[in-house]
Amino acid sequence: MIRDVGGSYRKALAETVYYYSGWRPDPHCIDALKNEGIWNNDWDASLELLRRQGGALPTRQDLVTVFSNFYFGANPDAASTQWQGFICGETLLLDAAFFKELTAAGLMWGFVSGAEPQSARYVLEHRLGLQNPPLVAMGDAPDKPNPEGLIKLASTLMELHGPCPLGPGAPPVAYLGDTIADVRTVVNARAAIPKQRWISLAVAPPHLHSDVNQQARNNYENLLKKAGADQVLTKSSSCLEVMLELSQSFPYQQLP
Repeated sequence: MIRDVGGSYRKALAETVYYYSGWRPDPHCIDALKNEGIWNNDWDASLELLRRQGGALPTRQDLVTVFSNFYFGANPDAASTQWQGFICGETLLLDAAFFKELTAAGLMWGFVSGAEPQSARYVLEHRLGLQNPPLVAMGDAPDKPNPEGLIKLASTLMELHGPCPLGPGAPPVAYLGDTIADVRTVVNARAAIPKQRWISLAVAPPHLHSDVNQQARNNYENLLKKAGADQVLTKSSSCLEVMLELSQSFPYQQLP
């Protein structure tokens, strides 16, 4: 989890639902839907909330257009300098130095994102300054919790490591996310390739990190654990320490 989407993707979801129904779901309502573990795609999540409200549903393509107008504020395929939507106000939770530390420690990294490729590349390359980072984005693999995207990324990274196929001789693969769908993606990858060591790291989304939301955060973190998270972190950057511990305990030569 590298950015706070509470004021961008989640806000676009809420505003899209309001556009069609006159009802604006609050963050806790969206959390409840996400906690079902199958609504990782925010277009489908918007449609599902509208369906539960009753009444006629828009076509998926029409809804995508409305959602994109809120999120990008312009054609998603246009130059990012033309965007004026919610994406422009996203707060980053990690910085470029974090990824330099991962690389310096001999740890490989990449991204499995449910975001549109334009959005993911904008954050990774334009805002973080990462050069052609390994990325599986929307359209590159089925939506989470299907594990195909995670397996695809992990296989690509392992090829750079040796090559080394996924399995008992490969380094552990850890994936950090903030939804139950993220956790279940790891659980499903474990079922698909059981001899590979898969680790689910989870963190509650930023809007729950306040004193007033402490109980809601506790409940959310308990649901992440119940879904199968191996560790629930207090912040995204804490995964560096976890990965360093894993690399030291795994008898496999690290990259220089």
